[in-house]
Amino acid sequence: MISRLRELYRHRELIENLVVRDLKVRYKNSVLGFVWSLLNPLLLMVVFTIVFTIMLPNLTIPKFPVFVMCALLPWNFFNTSVMSALNSIVHNGHLIKKVYFPREVLPISTVLSNFVNFALSLPVLFLLIIFFKVPITIWILYLPLIMLVQVAFTVGVSLILATVNVFYRDTGVIMEVVMQAWFFLTPVFYPVDLLPEWKTVWGVALPVRRLTYILNPMASIIASYRSVLYGFTNGSPPAAPAFDFFSRTVVTALLCMVIGYAVFTKYSHRFGEEV
Repeated sequence: MISRLRELYRHRELIENLVVRDLKVRYKNSVLGFVWSLLNPLLLMVVFTIVFTIMLPNLTIPKFPVFVMCALLPWNFFNTSVMSALNSIVHNGHLIKKVYFPREVLPISTVLSNFVNFALSLPVLFLLIIFFKVPITIWILYLPLIMLVQVAFTVGVSLILATVNVFYRDTGVIMEVVMQAWFFLTPVFYPVDLLPEWKTVWGVALPVRRLTYILNPMASIIASYRSVLYGFTNGSPPAAPAFDFFSRTVVTALLCMVIGYAVFTKYSHRFGEEV
């Protein structure tokens, strides 16, 4: 794996070129081009502000549009990256058969191109934070680290699914359903406090809230974003994520990336004959 990582580093310019290519293709023949990276979250912000402050005001969660956007933007980055990277090997079969390069370049570049769009959407989130007078504290310095943790987790998931999709083409169809279910199982539109702390299933008492964070890394990542950008639903200002909580999230993301990379490199030599 060390040698593969060195080879991947030597091909860093290829990753950069593929990221630029993906961004150009995404906005090809678009009048506004990269401006859409700002307009999309801006339009979402307007919709959520109208719906949840005028039409269906949520009085139990203060500054509800900020509460939602702090979770929705990271989730959109994760969802788009995974679904795009899933087909990155299959859709580039012509390159794999003709030219040698580290195959992991393809899903990684897809994740990074979506990360650029995510980063470009953050100014809109900050405008929303300022508009609703959410205090900006020193704990915002955690934001780059949280973003890197999410990138690591997203890369790991993307590498695994890109590998599986080469051998089982139904993966894309299945993942559309899985990602929808995953979205609703992640506290994006609702606080985790809405879930019961304990639930008895078949005579066994389960700590539902705790399991939500343990079994769903995206729930932990989103909770970290909310902690440093929004604060808490009881009105408390932003704060640093709990050390043990965030440490577990970091370890989970890194393990996912290592496992994903190991799975990908184990089967990558068969991609040429399968695609």
